[in-house]
Amino acid sequence: MKKELSSYILIHIAVVLFGFTAILGSIIEVHPLSIVWWRVLIASISLSFLVGGFRFLRVMPKNLVLKLCLIGGIIAIHWVTFFASIKLAGASFCLICMATTCLFLTIIEPLVSNKSFDRLDFGIAIFIVPGMFFVVQGLNHTNLWGVLLGLISACLAALYSILNKRYVHVVQVWQLSWIEMVSAFLTLSVIMGIYRWYYGIFKWWPNQNDWIYLLILGVICTTIAHAMSLIALRHLSAFALNLVVNLEPVYGIFLAAVMLGEHKRLTLTFYIGASLILLAVLFYPSLKKKISHVVY
Repeated sequence: MKKELSSYILIHIAVVLFGFTAILGSIIEVHPLSIVWWRVLIASISLSFLVGGFRFLRVMPKNLVLKLCLIGGIIAIHWVTFFASIKLAGASFCLICMATTCLFLTIIEPLVSNKSFDRLDFGIAIFIVPGMFFVVQGLNHTNLWGVLLGLISACLAALYSILNKRYVHVVQVWQLSWIEMVSAFLTLSVIMGIYRWYYGIFKWWPNQNDWIYLLILGVICTTIAHAMSLIALRHLSAFALNLVVNLEPVYGIFLAAVMLGEHKRLTLTFYIGASLILLAVLFYPSLKKKISHVVY
């Protein structure tokens, strides 16, 4: 119970840091692809000082390294869609989209693992759907594309959480994080090359202020926050962890309102939808305990 409690505290701290990434994504003035590229590059460099050398790569099974690299690629695409959603729809709408991660998780997890279908988890996740309906009311065409990218990002977040759950007990957190960040960097380097060849030159070099924000994003909001979430995942289920991550809109929207003034363009339907989503998040732990008590 103590480990579970400390894990909940740890993931809440990580979620605050995750919530701040949306603010940084709005402030940084380079292309979304470049934001993620610099983010994972900085994270990879910072993690290099924490892995304690690279001898572990010699003894780690090659198929395990390849699987972690695949997860890193998924994380890279998740972050690209996340920051693209912020640029198109705004930080608040993107963060609400991320609250659907649990819905995707309840659908994907039984398909890719041996876990049986959980009707309570699915019921809580479905409760989020009406909230999303209210959130997207009155959005223009550009914002709707931003919401769609946000939902894709949420789906990818669910997928890599499920996959990470398999390996977080057999690989040290810093080593797992380093492999995933380096593979994410390599994946993004290929994507950026293809994008630049197809669309032409885009802004990728940060200005002076961007460097400060990128360092915060890469070290604090990525290296530290990602490691915290992996440590917490050792003692929490993927669903429980992502349900806490769904509180990211609470912190993120508050920060966006204070720092970016986004509250000025949020409608009543947005707040209704956001309230429904947050109710599902807040009541899940107590409801889960009550039902478990009845069953057992």
